[in-house]
Amino acid sequence: MTALTSRTARPGNRPLWLIDVPVVLVAVVWGSSYLAAKELATTATVIALLLLRFLVATPVMALVAGRGLTRLSVRETGAGLVLGTLLSGVLVLETFGVVHTSATNAGLIISLTMIFTPLAEAVATRTRPTGAFLGAAALSVAGVALLTQGSGFTAPSSGDLLMLLAAVARTVHVMAMSRMKSLRTTDSGALTVVQFTGAIAVFALASPFAAVSPLDVAAAYSAQQWTALLYLALMCTLFAFFVQMWAVRRTSPSRVSLLLGTEPLWAAVIGVAAGGDRPGLLGAAGAVLVLIGTTWGRQATAPRTATEGDQPAASGEDEPNAATEDGSTAADGGPAPAQQAGVA
Repeated sequence: MTALTSRTARPGNRPLWLIDVPVVLVAVVWGSSYLAAKELATTATVIALLLLRFLVATPVMALVAGRGLTRLSVRETGAGLVLGTLLSGVLVLETFGVVHTSATNAGLIISLTMIFTPLAEAVATRTRPTGAFLGAAALSVAGVALLTQGSGFTAPSSGDLLMLLAAVARTVHVMAMSRMKSLRTTDSGALTVVQFTGAIAVFALASPFAAVSPLDVAAAYSAQQWTALLYLALMCTLFAFFVQMWAVRRTSPSRVSLLLGTEPLWAAVIGVAAGGDRPGLLGAAGAVLVLIGTTWGRQATAPRTATEGDQPAASGEDEPNAATEDGSTAADGGPAPAQQAGVA
């Protein structure tokens, strides 16, 4: 009876599902971000969209971070700006990618981050991946091959390739975050503000070379488009960050990561239901293989502890370092609790 209770309730008789539901909602929000970005962005407006999005999100995050910003050292600030530069590259690749492929393909291909990151960690630490993980990786790669060629999805396209590059870039971002020793005890909110600021600087420097200026895009947006932009900035970025921070302190980073890992499932569901994506037989088979492979891969690399998900996260190392819209912080074991974060 005691064991059963520990798996269904938190201290203070708080059922686990009350914590899990908001985390799953973040996964749904992230899954929807690909379709939202696809409906807002064009090749000419990608840089302007990203700049506007982060100009909305960053001041709010700075208010929340508060005094944490004043406690940052020069070294921590510099590391955060480097991560922000990497993050901007991820977002540019993702957003250009989603413009040139379907929302379903985008959400499923970017989920390969969950395979690439453990492989990169294995190389960095000179450890051999388990047979189960290698099997999961093979399934995921086979699934992407079918996904990008199956009838009903897009044919192999520049967008698919950009999303694949974005998955690699996100892996680099996650690995950099986890291996920067100067950031091990840095305040999560403050680090996120610095990363966002670094990304804003990159987008601002790139704006003069874009086809359309941010001011022109902002003036041309309708009320509906501004609503979509605010959704990306507030829900897919700020809401997601706060829920991760709240949940990881009440359960475990591994549990949060597994729930956030359902993002590609929601991306596929929303892409088909709301975006009009129509998978053919091969494409649908590829989507299923990607979902199975990434889920199996997460489970193969998850810590094997009897009480995982039952114990509150420790107050230091288990706390996410940043939201990686993303969302990725992407996230997990040095990074934040999720390895992807929508088109963030």
